[in-house]
Amino acid sequence: MLAFYVPALVAGFVITLLEMTEVVALVFALSADHHTIAHGAAGAVTGTIVVALIAFTFGALIVALPREYLLWASAFTLAAFGVFLFRSTLGSYRRARAPATQVPPTTGGTRAALQFAGGFSVGAIEATEVVVVLIALAAAGYGVSALAGALGAGAVLVIATFLVHQRIRRIKVPWLKWGATSMLFTFATFWMGEAARVPWPGGDLFLLPIFVLALLVVRGGVELGVRREAASPSTA
Repeated sequence: MLAFYVPALVAGFVITLLEMTEVVALVFALSADHHTIAHGAAGAVTGTIVVALIAFTFGALIVALPREYLLWASAFTLAAFGVFLFRSTLGSYRRARAPATQVPPTTGGTRAALQFAGGFSVGAIEATEVVVVLIALAAAGYGVSALAGALGAGAVLVIATFLVHQRIRRIKVPWLKWGATSMLFTFATFWMGEAARVPWPGGDLFLLPIFVLALLVVRGGVELGVRREAASPSTA
């Protein structure tokens, strides 16, 4: 019977749900002026599969390295990706607070080949962001749990897409990005401590106070960034 490491399972679930939700939303946007989303969806699925196959190949080689080195590598990888995701989180909050603007509809038809290419690029890019986190979790020894979370998120998203496909484009995920960014910084901090042999009080349970602190720090950073940009004079 498999024993799952819940924090890694949750991390895999949240990151996958976040990034793949963006894939679905972008595929619908690419198909806004076309009678079907089939070509864009096929491209997105193909791009995701290609990245997944590459990830499985290199992931198997990476996790064979000594665990202490992998903890350092995983921690720095998650921290770097956390910085990247923080910028995306900041952008999400900024757009959510901006006045709504009317976007003119795209004129002309979209060719199937362009839809497929657009879907492929979207799927490949977002899937790459997912596998960076999953490989980092696997390198720390929690690959099965992370993969289970990712597969669960995929199943939830597929079902949700069929049920509420008309509302996919209106999905807003700033709160989800906030939680995901905080989670990445939490794991990065915890695993840096483990690699440095820091005796965390309570063991894995110490992830909870680190996560709460990360939530506060990331939220504060978002507020600071949004307010600073709002106070900056606009340039012509």
